Amino acid sequence: MGTENPGRPNFPLTGSPFAAAPPTTTPFSASGPVVGSEASGFRPSSQPPQNTMPSVSSGPVAGPQASGYRPSNLPARFNDPPVISRPIAYVPPIGGPPFQRYPTPQFPSAHQAPPPRAPPIGHPPFQPPVGQVPSPASFLPQPQAHAVPMGSPPSRANDPQLPSDSSSFGPRANFQPPFSAMDSSYSASRANLQPPLPGYVKQANAVSQAPPMAPFQAQQGSYAAPTPTPPPTFHPQQGGFAQPPPIAAPFGLHSRDQIQHPGSAPPIGGIQGLAEDFGSLSIGSVPGTIDSGLDPKALPRPLDGDVEPNSLGEAYSMNCNPRYLRLTTSAIPSSQSLLSRWHCPLGAVVCPLAEAPDGEEVPVINFASTGIIRCRRCRTYVNPYVTFTDSGRKWRCNICALLNDVPGDYFAQLDATGRRIDLNQRPELIKGSVDFVAPTEYMVRPPMPPLYFFLIDVSVSAVRSGMIEVVAQTIKSCLDELPGFPRTQVGFITFDSTIHFYNMKSSLTQPQMMVVSDLDDIFVPLPDDLLVNLSESRLVVDAFLDSLPSMFQDNVNMESALGPAVKAAFMVMSQLGGKLLIFQNTMPSLGVGRLKLRGDDLRVYGTDKEHALRTPEDPFYKNMAAECTKYQIGVNVYAFSDKYIDIASLGALAKYSGGQVYYYPSFQSASHGEKLRYELARDLTRETAWEAVMRIRCGKGIRFTSYHGNFMLRSTDLLALPAVDCDKAYGAQLSLEETLLTSQTVYFQVALLYTASCGERRIRVHTAAVPVVTDLGEMYRQADTGAIVSLFARLAIEKSLSHKLEDARSSVQLRVVKALREFRNLYAVQHRLGGRMIYPESLKLLPLYGLALSKSAALRGGYADVQLDDRCAAGFTMMALPVKKMLKLLYPSLIRVDEYLLKPSAQTDEFKNIMKRLPLTAESLDSRGLYVYDDGFRFVVWFGRMLSPDLAMDLLGQDAAAEFSKVSFGKHDSEMSRKLMGVLRKLRESDPSYYQLCNLVRQGEQPREGFFLLTNLVEDQIGGTSGYSEWMVQIHRQVQQNA
Repeated sequence: MGTENPGRPNFPLTGSPFAAAPPTTTPFSASGPVVGSEASGFRPSSQPPQNTMPSVSSGPVAGPQASGYRPSNLPARFNDPPVISRPIAYVPPIGGPPFQRYPTPQFPSAHQAPPPRAPPIGHPPFQPPVGQVPSPASFLPQPQAHAVPMGSPPSRANDPQLPSDSSSFGPRANFQPPFSAMDSSYSASRANLQPPLPGYVKQANAVSQAPPMAPFQAQQGSYAAPTPTPPPTFHPQQGGFAQPPPIAAPFGLHSRDQIQHPGSAPPIGGIQGLAEDFGSLSIGSVPGTIDSGLDPKALPRPLDGDVEPNSLGEAYSMNCNPRYLRLTTSAIPSSQSLLSRWHCPLGAVVCPLAEAPDGEEVPVINFASTGIIRCRRCRTYVNPYVTFTDSGRKWRCNICALLNDVPGDYFAQLDATGRRIDLNQRPELIKGSVDFVAPTEYMVRPPMPPLYFFLIDVSVSAVRSGMIEVVAQTIKSCLDELPGFPRTQVGFITFDSTIHFYNMKSSLTQPQMMVVSDLDDIFVPLPDDLLVNLSESRLVVDAFLDSLPSMFQDNVNMESALGPAVKAAFMVMSQLGGKLLIFQNTMPSLGVGRLKLRGDDLRVYGTDKEHALRTPEDPFYKNMAAECTKYQIGVNVYAFSDKYIDIASLGALAKYSGGQVYYYPSFQSASHGEKLRYELARDLTRETAWEAVMRIRCGKGIRFTSYHGNFMLRSTDLLALPAVDCDKAYGAQLSLEETLLTSQTVYFQVALLYTASCGERRIRVHTAAVPVVTDLGEMYRQADTGAIVSLFARLAIEKSLSHKLEDARSSVQLRVVKALREFRNLYAVQHRLGGRMIYPESLKLLPLYGLALSKSAALRGGYADVQLDDRCAAGFTMMALPVKKMLKLLYPSLIRVDEYLLKPSAQTDEFKNIMKRLPLTAESLDSRGLYVYDDGFRFVVWFGRMLSPDLAMDLLGQDAAAEFSKVSFGKHDSEMSRKLMGVLRKLRESDPSYYQLCNLVRQGEQPREGFFLLTNLVEDQIGGTSGYSEWMVQIHRQVQQNA
């Protein structure tokens, strides 16, 4: 961190002078462009290796490292021929022949004498082979190449590598056509020398294949010592010359947490000038083709899923876990001018009730007589970052710096270091996340009991789909697990063209139904007996749920009076609040809130009126949600329909009451029942915080200005959340109130005041500290792609509610371009970048997620691409998703399972081995394979055309030859089937918030294959959209336009 150890000199991170990658870097080993600092990957010995580093150097390479590793079985004159990009000078190793054509490796061998100079820290001494000493440079003629944009990094005279855009060899017209490249190191034209390597290297420490005597490998943590610097040389380049900067002292090795990174201004001194703290891709094209010159295998991909940031872990070890609070960058800008150059959102994603990490629990603290310790001015709760002074009698607030008195009951002596002697007995002073038990002054009324109210559509379509039966069975099966026993309360209303109330008083043996048909003047009969204590009226509730499916089985009423029914439920619940679950199977057609069919006028799409289709048609639902929130009622909407049902309007009930939308298009209980059962059961049984409000406090000079998600804003910074749980997250954006922040650290504190299901009023508090920086480069280094993408998604979906879809997609692309352009400008002075696309290692996946977001159901295409209800439902869902779920939805996992299934059971212990994710492109699909696609909401099981018929028969039985749209995937009595079901079960267990239904797809079976899988392969070009390679070239060109 830049602020942690200002006295330490600036050293790059790894042995490479171009040390870009943080410790978690994934190298991308391929035949094309090289990415990151560990770019070398595996190189077969029978082929010429590529450079071991991704830098593109325009200068000469002197000394023994100039030629790199030379395989012994290659012709002498073809030592790793690079791409010719322009006429350039070559300086041979001094004191030796003009061309080194030794068949043996030119790394030093073990028996050579060590040099007199000091070695890098932690590494053995190293020196060039004997007989090679500096002498004046010489120039040799080079073949003429095509003109290219000027620029590449200054030469590193002591780099142990070949410059990738200079030619180190004589003319070789027969072997390599000239490239017109934008500083390209792309090597597709070397097909006869090095074929593309199959697969994708995931290991962070891939190494070059070198003979045993080569002690230096391109690997995180290893480093080849620099050689002495030769005199400056001049390079005949297009439009002028470049002079390499001198090299400073040898590099040391330090972890990211131990160093201070170079600033954004051109640094002084060789080390800072040479350290490239970024990843890069060389992008060029072959003359006369439209090929982008970008190797798809080299592109960064999130094949390890979301990795929670931990860059501040050691410096701020008392911060709350990132799953509760993730900032878009863990480095807050010190000034408005710096913030204006940060084109990503500055903010956070908060998931206050996220499930605790394995083996951890949030401690519950009861101060009892003391009362909760809070700052008397800014109301911050006591936390690990407050400091105690005056022998422990006072404490200083970390957010507003006010000195507060320590209550007598809370007093403890301080030790010699100023720490309280009872620190280990005070979890609130050592843990970033705690639950305080709130005293009575935090209650406007006695804590409410958990209350579940069910509003069920019983029109003819609901009966025919089987929805009523599944809902009734699921509710009954969950009654014993509802939180809050024995205080839990329940109630039911059913409706079609009339409203049906149910008296479930405990003295009855059967529930009494009361029908209200006057929809314009709704009243509640027997208001005291419609909500009952579950433990007292259990028998009556059971009897009702048993009889509900048969009660309406002959109903032929097609109408739906949802609006009046919601008003009736609100009247029943308004005394206590609670959770209202609406099961709606047809478009509301009667009474207040009735809706009409819209979205079928194709002329509206692509115009300024298009966005109105994605907003509520009738203000009734939003107004009703506001009333519900005021009385602590959260609404979850379960929508089922095979026709348009206007999710945009119905979803407003959930959006503004802190609820959730579940959408089951074309629901049929036989095929979709399992998904509904699981998701309804989770909704009923997961731990829920009732009648909650949330506020995020932050240090002086900054504040949260906007919030994004499902909630109602009660004041400028108070979120009303009638019912909140572990599956809901909220986005927030920050702004600076002052032109300059004077503090070194900024603190954030999330406080959620809620009622636990056990009846206790509690305050969940998460605290985090973040350094303030003056360096834009540091903001980029500490960026969190997951949080940025989550905020991007929320902002883009909100934009789609007031603009065209195309504008929302363009806004995502523009933000990505601006961020990368600003980053490029940081390094344009120190490193002449030429045609390279550079990006911060922390944001290497941002362009891919931006593309995936543009192709998501909420934003992609137009009228014909996604049904209007599907699009709106996806938008409501994404607005509430935590970061991990969001990233999985945008870039789902694709795994191959047939190899695992065919192994004998004894060899299948390693489940992780088959969890190797594949790039989302059709090229990953082998027609002989069986694949599972998982986006967290559904599975697609893809059967290749050439898959073994025996395996298909084992998995599906007699259905293997049937049309897959009619086949439901169940367990068959075979070893293969049991193993595959085990794989799917483990995938579901790893992500329990939704249930993934299985959709079977056979290769070539259209339109099914296209709908379920091909349109979701985000890296491919589909329906006029860009593929990943094209998108990267597009982004790169836009970045260069004004760079």
